[in-house]
Amino acid sequence: MDAALELRRAYDQQQQVGDEEIHQLLAASSIVKKLTKDWEENRLFALFRLLGLAEIPFAERLPYTQKLLAYVTEKIATAEGFSYTGQMDYIVPCYNALLLEAYTRLGKVNSFEVQAALHWIKSYQVLERNQLTSWLHKGICKHGGCMGSVPCYIGIGKTVRALITYAEYTEHQDAEVEALIQQGTEYMLRHQMFQRLSNQQPISAHITDIMFPQAYMLSLTDLVYIVHKRQLWDEEGAEPLKALLKEKEAAPQQWKIDYIYGHKGYKAFETRRKPSEWIHYLFAEAANS
Repeated sequence: MDAALELRRAYDQQQQVGDEEIHQLLAASSIVKKLTKDWEENRLFALFRLLGLAEIPFAERLPYTQKLLAYVTEKIATAEGFSYTGQMDYIVPCYNALLLEAYTRLGKVNSFEVQAALHWIKSYQVLERNQLTSWLHKGICKHGGCMGSVPCYIGIGKTVRALITYAEYTEHQDAEVEALIQQGTEYMLRHQMFQRLSNQQPISAHITDIMFPQAYMLSLTDLVYIVHKRQLWDEEGAEPLKALLKEKEAAPQQWKIDYIYGHKGYKAFETRRKPSEWIHYLFAEAANS
């Protein structure tokens, strides 16, 4: 088991881990080495690399992560939220949510950047069909339209996931966030989590694929996270997801990575050749729910 996964398990189980042990585990991790060995002055490179590091507790202590956070804050964060181009015109739901979650995990839940991204969601994100957003900038009209009469499902899924993480890190103290999560999960359950209402086919590319860590596409990993964190496994709308999880087992309680995103800034934690230890850790408890 990679040392980063050891650290993740200990953190999630609220075990006491001393500073020296944290330092040793981060230094011993081959995944940390892979994520920190190269650098490029490019917004998407920094964004995807930060998403990977955010899955590892205490990664914000690494000088590389601190450099990434400074770069993303300067080049991607805006006064209204996170924009993958750095321009306010191009704030879109998926990237704003991805970075809100990453910053939250990296100890910046109370930062101006997180609060701006959260304010954008509260003010402009739609979580239902035939709703109008008051956000007037043109970026949400590209890429097929993020918030048209049928809002982008990826944007809804990523937003719900990010809000779940934010709520957990803030002890569920924000009633508006809880209401948005409830609204979003109800919408997703009506879609059986991954199916089009019209023909029950997958809503988007890779939505039934297992991938880790996150990128901008919505994946099976995200859906399992949402359903498990909100304890939705007994809901009728979660039944197809439960069946898909069983179908994808390579062996009992074992799953392989299906998809690895090709951007040079993105680094999968494991290969597709053998069952994933990270996915086993993330899915095993969910599969038994």
